Amino acid sequence: MNIATPPARINCSEEEWRIRCDLAALYRLVAHHKMTDFIYTHISARVPGPEHHFLINKYGVLFHEMRASDLVKIDLNGNVVEDEPESKPVNAAGFTIHSALHMAREDAFCVVHTHTAAGIAVSAQKHGLLPISQHALKFYGHLAYHGYEGIALDLDERERLVADIGSHKAMILRNHGLLVTGRTIPEAFNMIYYLERACQAQVAALAGGAELVLPPEDVRLKTAAQFNGNTPEENEAKLAHFEWSWPTALRLIEGDKIDWRS
Repeated sequence: MNIATPPARINCSEEEWRIRCDLAALYRLVAHHKMTDFIYTHISARVPGPEHHFLINKYGVLFHEMRASDLVKIDLNGNVVEDEPESKPVNAAGFTIHSALHMAREDAFCVVHTHTAAGIAVSAQKHGLLPISQHALKFYGHLAYHGYEGIALDLDERERLVADIGSHKAMILRNHGLLVTGRTIPEAFNMIYYLERACQAQVAALAGGAELVLPPEDVRLKTAAQFNGNTPEENEAKLAHFEWSWPTALRLIEGDKIDWRS
């Protein structure tokens, strides 16, 4: 049986198509782990090259249905840079948030933004993410916060997003949700998975009403260092681990009716 080549695959480099496939898979993994908000959040990845283009979701496609050909290539001004751009609309607020980090951070290859119940709940708690779980300690001393300014349509907010996240890879958007970056798509998946689980654990613990136990400061710092590494060699080892575990994550979405690689 002959399978038609997706239009997006035509004139697309092997490297870009690989990124498209991995990004579509990440959308489906976010859906698998119930971190979606209908069609209203975004995951983006940079396309290698001097043009500074990046890929983001076609507005209106549900995350569990995302395919490599559904992703839209846009520039840093939000313009669609593909044939028939009118057939691939994107969300303006998604462009604002994601372009800010792609523009400012070379290491922000992939950016994930979610609106989960647990993430929004913690974003509205004045104390923020508490160091009460192993998942939360991954972000101890490595988490930023950004105050709510309304729906992210104002391009001026990009400067404040960048200033607030600083050199961190994860940020809680107050009264809004979660934001993480990754040097690779597998790293971004690991970051959002751990941050979401940390928020879920916190909401559950606070709901119990009992007094919380917090690890001592030295244990918090030790655990954060174990997660994040202190040397370039340790950081590279972490990246290798994310790459190693990525095929395992992909097995969760194998067998979908429509392949994400189409």
